[in-house]
Amino acid sequence: MHSIRSIRSLAFALVMLAMSAAAQAQIAISINIAPPALPVYEQPVCPAPSYIWTPGYWAYGPDGYFWVPGTWVQAPTPGLLWTPGYWGWNNGVYVWNAGYWGPQVGFYGGVVYGYGYVGTGYQGGYWNNGQFFYNRTVNNVNTTNVTNVYNRTVINTTTVNNVSYNGGSGGTTARPTAQEQAAAREKHVPATATQVQHEQAAKADRNQLASVNHGQPAVAATPKPGAFSGSGVVKASRAGAPYTPPAQHATAQPPANNQVPRPENNRPENNTPRPAAPQGATPAARSEVPHPPAASQPETAPRMENQPRGQNMPHPETEPRPENTPHPENTPHPQAAPHPESAPHPQATPSPKIEPHPEQAHPEEPPHPEKEPERPQ
Repeated sequence: MHSIRSIRSLAFALVMLAMSAAAQAQIAISINIAPPALPVYEQPVCPAPSYIWTPGYWAYGPDGYFWVPGTWVQAPTPGLLWTPGYWGWNNGVYVWNAGYWGPQVGFYGGVVYGYGYVGTGYQGGYWNNGQFFYNRTVNNVNTTNVTNVYNRTVINTTTVNNVSYNGGSGGTTARPTAQEQAAAREKHVPATATQVQHEQAAKADRNQLASVNHGQPAVAATPKPGAFSGSGVVKASRAGAPYTPPAQHATAQPPANNQVPRPENNRPENNTPRPAAPQGATPAARSEVPHPPAASQPETAPRMENQPRGQNMPHPETEPRPENTPHPENTPHPQAAPHPESAPHPQATPSPKIEPHPEQAHPEEPPHPEKEPERPQ
């Protein structure tokens, strides 16, 4: 119980870290597959004043990457701006850095999400006396519903290639500026409940999976969180880049692939690795038959292999009689004669112990011992 409480406390501390001024929270989601490129889509019309645009992003679930549509979200408190989350390369994996609300926009990996998010800062609007003013050059605003607007040209100095992650192969190379580092030390507010529900709705829709939509989701943006159908829902016009399906569950397959050949290489050493099961049993049975005789007598080995009754070969091993003879070189000869072994009579008779000439038993010339075991058979 104490360990469970400790784990829960640690998990709660990680959640609270998202709201602390220490740094952006790194959610415990990491993967060694880079997310797809950002899809190309139009921004839906702003539904009402004080709504802030939160760009879409690729999240990761049990079935792979899925697209969370960009949407207009009402700020939890006037004066707060949204810092988008981003995928960042860290120690060989891509780690998700969750977005947050704060008085300033912090670092979001240099990812050009568009509509005011040009890779650093936010050019889509600002707060003034509790009112949010929208830059019409980067926002789709209806002046009938929203009157606090202005026009300001945004010069984008970052190459727009729709890349969706920072670092790694092909990712952005941006690093936090001094202003973004200062923003990271400020008090943060995590995603609102509607934003969390919005992501969960996208996760439950299989059409949002990259493996299904190939980087071009049917619902790329919504006018409000959770509104995946109806008026204002925007479909992606195209994928940000040609979609390349990753290897099937690449994060789990390497250990599986490493385990598959190991049993195959361990058992059938002299056989091909494909028919490991059927061929592995055959040499195992043969290895049990020739192990009693010595390796120096290949002539006796084929005789025992040709006899299916040779499975009773453990009897000569139990007989110490030929082993006690002063001639160890001739000991394999009585082993090579399995005929008297199959007959229980010679084993019961103590005569072999008295006979000092077990060597004469190996030449198969005397017909009498051979005929005697055949009679009980």
